[in-house]
Amino acid sequence: MQKILVVDDDPHIREVVCFALQKAGYATLTAGNGRDALAVCARERPALMVLDILMPEMDGTEVCRRLRSEPAQAQLPILFVSSKDDEIDRILGLELGGDDYVAKPFSPRELVARVRAILRRSGAPASPAATLQHGRLRLDLDRYRAEWDGQDVVLTLTEFGILRTLLERPGKVCTRDHLMNTAYELHKIVSDRTIDSHVRRVRSKFAAVGAEPIETLHGVGYKLGSCV
Repeated sequence: MQKILVVDDDPHIREVVCFALQKAGYATLTAGNGRDALAVCARERPALMVLDILMPEMDGTEVCRRLRSEPAQAQLPILFVSSKDDEIDRILGLELGGDDYVAKPFSPRELVARVRAILRRSGAPASPAATLQHGRLRLDLDRYRAEWDGQDVVLTLTEFGILRTLLERPGKVCTRDHLMNTAYELHKIVSDRTIDSHVRRVRSKFAAVGAEPIETLHGVGYKLGSCV
């Protein structure tokens, strides 16, 4: 049974989320603040974290930053939850490495659906080829690892899915709609800005190793970079 860590300073919210997840067949863990969340995460290794942004002591964005900086936890799927429904806050959460975002008040059924979609992506069977490679870019589909010229580049599941889609179509342009359909199962509630945010994070991570794997065709979409 997969374990989901629910992090929120409101005990009522934790209770509602845990009830919905348990009813859907998941085991749940809880934490009331960011520091406890990091401790539970290191000890229990959950399959996914439902993370509130606004919390005392350490907010959700700082928890996400710390997790993404640790190789052992960098790929943990994170579903942000917040009372802030401003697009800027939503984009910030995704820029930091969140896999998805739900605004309060939310439907427990919607939250469970998003959790399922994220976990389904993380456990999706690999294609017959266990790896995809084009030039210096290589993706290990079994272990969800990306490499550039032999150097590891740690990606979230959503970022990996976007790059995999582009690598499966070298030389071809992928529209944002196509990336939504392949990287997100709940694509109807994903905006263009969300895709753009994930692409920026992929570019930033590869820039750290001197690479530019994605090209933009303004007004059209994205494609695998010619310098790969």
